[in-house]
Amino acid sequence: MSEHSKIEWTDATWNPVRGCIKVSPGCKHCYAETFAERFRSVPGHPYEHGFDLRLIPDKLAEPLRWSAPKSVFVNSMSDLFQDGIPTEYIVEVARVMQRAPWHVFQVLTKRSERLRDLLLGPLRFASRLPHIWWGVSVEDKQYGLPRVDHLRAAPGAVRFLSIEPLLEDIGEIDLSGINWVIVGGESGPGARPLLRSWVESIRQRCDEARVPFFFKQWGGVQKIKNGRTLNDRTYDALPPRQVAAIPDRASRLALIDDVEREAKKWSNAPLVKLSRRASRAPDVAAE
Repeated sequence: MSEHSKIEWTDATWNPVRGCIKVSPGCKHCYAETFAERFRSVPGHPYEHGFDLRLIPDKLAEPLRWSAPKSVFVNSMSDLFQDGIPTEYIVEVARVMQRAPWHVFQVLTKRSERLRDLLLGPLRFASRLPHIWWGVSVEDKQYGLPRVDHLRAAPGAVRFLSIEPLLEDIGEIDLSGINWVIVGGESGPGARPLLRSWVESIRQRCDEARVPFFFKQWGGVQKIKNGRTLNDRTYDALPPRQVAAIPDRASRLALIDDVEREAKKWSNAPLVKLSRRASRAPDVAAE
């Protein structure tokens, strides 16, 4: 879960934070929680603490060690904009992304209001960098669509939507200011259905708005059997990449040293304690 990823729309994942809290119906069958909780109480395992929220400052410099350019999904096993994560640490993560413009960073959150507020404030320095893409998850009308408005209100060179798991027809979605759309169904045990008409509706809106459309999967209990073709083809469109030249090894080592010095102060930093049950939106996680 780092330098290589099986997620169709990225190359690698980077997790300077682990653990999360359910906030909306899209979280019900969280793959990251299921994976992490398998290893709770296994001594020495990265997920010895299960899906409890933890900062992982030792991971901060990781993308700087990757000399080949990659698309990097930031916090595939968490959500960078949770209330329990200090703003100062989020800024540190963004500073690393700023220092590695040979990668494309794909930052995805369900905490869209905090994303908006930080991009308008402490993260403004990173908001319009072309190699940092800012995105929100959208699963339905009630919880998902408001996040699109929050994202649109924030500065960003590339804004994207991950409409996965798509749980209902979301209607006439406004794609103004949006640069990329990913759509997919839920997978694994208990997977909720995805209707073709829901996907087609979004694809048509993307065509009309000239927004790149990426269809990730139909999902289901056995997602491999259902595949990811729509209308007898795959949809793999991406926004244009704007990346910088890769610095020489000595320059990268200097960057790594700088980040590791900053990371040391977070090694024993306390988190805001959040109950994974009490913090859920009422009646959402059980829907």
